[in-house]
Amino acid sequence: MFVRFLDRFEEAFISLLMVAAVLLIFVAVCQRYSVSLLADLVSWSRANGHESLMGMARSTYRSVAGINLLWAQELCIYLFVWMAKFGAAYGVRVGIHVGVDVLVNAVGPRWQRLLVTVSLASGVLFTAIVAWIGGHFVYGIAQTAQVTADLEMPVWIVYLAVPAGSLLMCFRFLQAMVHYLRTGEIAHHEPAADLIAETEQGLSENQGARA
Repeated sequence: MFVRFLDRFEEAFISLLMVAAVLLIFVAVCQRYSVSLLADLVSWSRANGHESLMGMARSTYRSVAGINLLWAQELCIYLFVWMAKFGAAYGVRVGIHVGVDVLVNAVGPRWQRLLVTVSLASGVLFTAIVAWIGGHFVYGIAQTAQVTADLEMPVWIVYLAVPAGSLLMCFRFLQAMVHYLRTGEIAHHEPAADLIAETEQGLSENQGARA
């Protein structure tokens, strides 16, 4: 039950961060280009004697230029940092991380099991160390009054992504190792297989609808 909730939360959180970053970038870019276009429209209408159009364009320009989005770039960076850390944990769960398995495929089943277990255990150990060091660093910086440049939010909130994401990644490595020791299977993402499965599912649904 807890693992299922964690899976859904992880997917929803990453999707939310991604949507928020894309929308924020879209709005910021639209605002920037709108200011430029409105400035050109004001110049053009003044040069051609369109007083009413110039007044409307100037009023709109002031309204759009008055929107303060200087903080958008900073927030997008922080959103991508959190997205990357939790996305890395998600990658461990579904098996999309790049791995070199030449040595594993060259040895027998017994050694394969040992090498895979050692590699997963190393992932558990490494991410646990990063989570511990990151947590210690966040705790130390939380005792200060440091804030970000534009948003003026506490800096420790930004750095919290490191221990939080690493801890989740550690859990995913541990989960993958336990699953491998029990079943001998490890998560491995195959984009081509997923595409074929989706295509077959779509064809089946179309045939069912026609029937």
